[in-house]
Amino acid sequence: MLTYKYKAISKKGAEIEGFIEAFSEYEAINKIKENHDIVTSISEVKMGKGNAVAGKINEKALAILCSQLSVIVGAGLPILRAVEMIAAQTENKKLKTIMEGVSKDVASGVSLAKSFQTKGPNLPITFIETIRSGEESGTLEHSFRRLHDYFDKTAKMKGKVKNAMVYPAFTMIVAVFVIIIIMVKAVPVFTNSFAELGVDLPLPTKMLIGLSNFFVHYWFALVALIALVLVIYKLYEKKEDNRLKLEHFKLKIPIFGKLAMLKQASQFAATMSTLIGAGLPVVEAVSITGKVMDNKYIGSQVKGTVSMLEEGKRLGDSLHNRTELPQLLVEMTAVGEETGSLESTLDTIGEFYDGEIDTQTSRMVTLLEPIIICVLAVVVLFILVSVYAPMFSLYGGI
Repeated sequence: MLTYKYKAISKKGAEIEGFIEAFSEYEAINKIKENHDIVTSISEVKMGKGNAVAGKINEKALAILCSQLSVIVGAGLPILRAVEMIAAQTENKKLKTIMEGVSKDVASGVSLAKSFQTKGPNLPITFIETIRSGEESGTLEHSFRRLHDYFDKTAKMKGKVKNAMVYPAFTMIVAVFVIIIIMVKAVPVFTNSFAELGVDLPLPTKMLIGLSNFFVHYWFALVALIALVLVIYKLYEKKEDNRLKLEHFKLKIPIFGKLAMLKQASQFAATMSTLIGAGLPVVEAVSITGKVMDNKYIGSQVKGTVSMLEEGKRLGDSLHNRTELPQLLVEMTAVGEETGSLESTLDTIGEFYDGEIDTQTSRMVTLLEPIIICVLAVVVLFILVSVYAPMFSLYGGI
């Protein structure tokens, strides 16, 4: 994604400055218009190596930041002092640059939420809006605690999934590397020997030699093909409709699709619970949640429920009619609405889906391991048969 700096005039006539992420300037303008009437200027921010705020700040760093702010504010220190202390102590260069800018803004009378919005172009909207709500309601300490729990949970969940996939990914990479080495170094030796002996080669051996020759002499064609596929993919996903189709497709992939949907359910529950707990109205919380969903297809469906909510429909009914989120999540949301305990219900169902993600990840790894072993066994068997078949043929003719 690209980062754009913009100026706009809000619906109340106030001048607004900020940063926004989008795939194109056209998409960025459309996003800005969701909250403001008129975009007066917009320009891409070039994120070079020397730019300290290039790239996103990860969830773990945000969780630590929110924990520190919660403790300092809870101790009774002014928010300006809290920001200055963190800016002076943090070793995260990106965060340090942001906090130094925020401290200057806050000292000049700018609100904390607006300061983070303008100085941290890649900070999550969940972070900004929860702080804004906390400032307006005078519950900043509570908002920071909620944000810490939210980002800490998100970081741990992503870490678990990544750690679970390390072994299968490492095994596949090593296996591909070894197979390429065999094709490039070992097989040509056997090919020369067979040529000298004048042996009539069986089909598997001819196939192996053909693959070997391809890797030795035409490897650049494979690299070019991979690069071409990546370029076509990037060009294809630039269009909003195409990107949504790709995101929808990811949810339909066997094994991985189910895990992806569980992650979306968990993210929806955790984000909604955090925003509602911070005091945001349900409609606004849903709108923000739709924007931050990792899967943009599900995010677009969630944002599509806003119009129904504004018409007076219930959240549970809106989710049922407009989204593909799991039925259990939708039903539990409806129960939370009816009982007046939406925040706690979403917390509970979010924890349930976190457990389901753990279970599904373990199952996926357990299933992938034998599949990888079987695939490697077939490849090794093919190579062995291809190499030894001419030898058996030669011995049989003696």
